[in-house]
Amino acid sequence: MNIFPRTPQDSKKENAVNKVVEIPVSAIVPNPAQPRVIFDDYELSRLAVSIQQNGILQPLTVRKIENSLNYELIAGERRLRACRLLNMTYVPCIIINASVKDSAVLAVLENLQRQDLTFMEEAYAIKNLIDYYGLTQEETAARLGTAQSTIANKLRLLKLTDDEKALVVKYKLTERQARALLRLESEQRPDAIHYIGTNQLNTSQTDEYIDCLLKGKTEKPKIHRRWTYRAVNLYINTFNKTIDAMKEAGINCETTKNRTDDFVEYVVKIPLKQMN
Repeated sequence: MNIFPRTPQDSKKENAVNKVVEIPVSAIVPNPAQPRVIFDDYELSRLAVSIQQNGILQPLTVRKIENSLNYELIAGERRLRACRLLNMTYVPCIIINASVKDSAVLAVLENLQRQDLTFMEEAYAIKNLIDYYGLTQEETAARLGTAQSTIANKLRLLKLTDDEKALVVKYKLTERQARALLRLESEQRPDAIHYIGTNQLNTSQTDEYIDCLLKGKTEKPKIHRRWTYRAVNLYINTFNKTIDAMKEAGINCETTKNRTDDFVEYVVKIPLKQMN
């Protein structure tokens, strides 16, 4: 026998779990374990335009904070930020039953599965999980559904100094290149990162270059770089996406494309009246 009689409010709260409900944006607080720390303003603006035109296609995931009127965000940080850019009052959310610990793991998992995080953000997220909840690497690997060696390799990246991490991000080095830098003495790394980044070395070239540094050789390995059709197309696609984003934002720009055997020419006309 339940000595605490159920109230209509209790039933209402239970019925809301695992269903899409409208929640005030002001009532949603960040997840302290949110692994994402880098948010691209351009991509957020594009997402905001898409939400404005099409609505939120995937509800946010939240959990009710005990003894509070607020909800903790589990998944949907970018969507929430985009909604705030639009000054939206309510957003569709799915409320799930989750403990503080489960919420943190779910926040990391959601981003890892969507491949939204940089490898540095992944490393910090994993370290935060381990430190805050006292998990071992093996326990963390089991929770995240990955190998213990993967966790160990991610954590090794954090041996780089903050300045070195910033340079790695600036020059867009890969995870393997960043780990290879750990073979060098700390004073050698900034120049090495600059050389790898400015010369756009691939992984094998990076390993060869670091081998030369470790052996004390002053002669740097030869760099063989060749533009490929695929590489050029990546830049063309990026340009096309920029034009699409302008049109989605309501800028009625006119584009003319002329392609020959030797080059691709784009002419973009933006009416100045729209910019006043």
